[in-house]
Amino acid sequence: MWQWEAGGCVASGESQQAQQNWRYCGGQIKLWREEAGVGRKELADEAGYDFEYVKSMECGRRRPTLRLLQIADQMCGARGKLLAGHEFLKPEPFPARSKEYMAIEAEAITVQWYEPMLIPGLLQTGDYARELIGNDCPLLDEETVAERVAARLRRQEKLTSKPLALFSFVLHEAALRAVVGDEGVMRKQLEHLSEVGQWRNVSIQVLPFKSAPAAALSGPIVLVETADHEQYAFADGQETGALYGSGDKLSILTQRHGMIRMQALSVEESARVIRKLAEEL
Repeated sequence: MWQWEAGGCVASGESQQAQQNWRYCGGQIKLWREEAGVGRKELADEAGYDFEYVKSMECGRRRPTLRLLQIADQMCGARGKLLAGHEFLKPEPFPARSKEYMAIEAEAITVQWYEPMLIPGLLQTGDYARELIGNDCPLLDEETVAERVAARLRRQEKLTSKPLALFSFVLHEAALRAVVGDEGVMRKQLEHLSEVGQWRNVSIQVLPFKSAPAAALSGPIVLVETADHEQYAFADGQETGALYGSGDKLSILTQRHGMIRMQALSVEESARVIRKLAEEL
């Protein structure tokens, strides 16, 4: 059994390794700046940043930006040594709490996913994903948003990669009715569900409000089987993620998923509901 909880003082969900990289590169900027006799305010003005913003980057509380590295490299005569640090500062493609699950999903032969409030990442359009990631709280910088949206869309290659894996999705009606972005974004998202739901290795079912069991209110559940026939369950929360490979938790989540799926509409009925909701927007 694996269980992991996100932590750390940086609210963006970066891993401890990423935060260490921030602190190291920020510290190098400060050392080079002081060695060259460049004041922090001077550097901030040249880069077009606020003094406190540069201080946060030098102290490792924020990721040093490419622009700051470029300006600091020039002003301090570092000859590319500071700029080289950007390679270690690229945004991580996934929040730290879900990294372990992503590695297992990539090896899956079956994925059974229940989602109560949002469209699952494997089924999201680019616009829908951008609305979610770009409006996360606290807000992420644009570079991180772009990287995470791109990573989410790359994950979707799993739906069509060979050998084909089997995917079963159960979506609570709330996830279909909650308008993410605007009506145009949501209409395209529902139309995308209708299209993907016709693929022979993908089934999409709707769990109506009126038949949803109490277990459906406790959060998302993802069940995965790998090519080695290892089984896992992933439960994702707002700031924590837990991955189970055996034991009582795996059994409980499997039972809950089965109970939820039994109350869902058939694939055919679900397709009609999704099309109707798209037409209403």
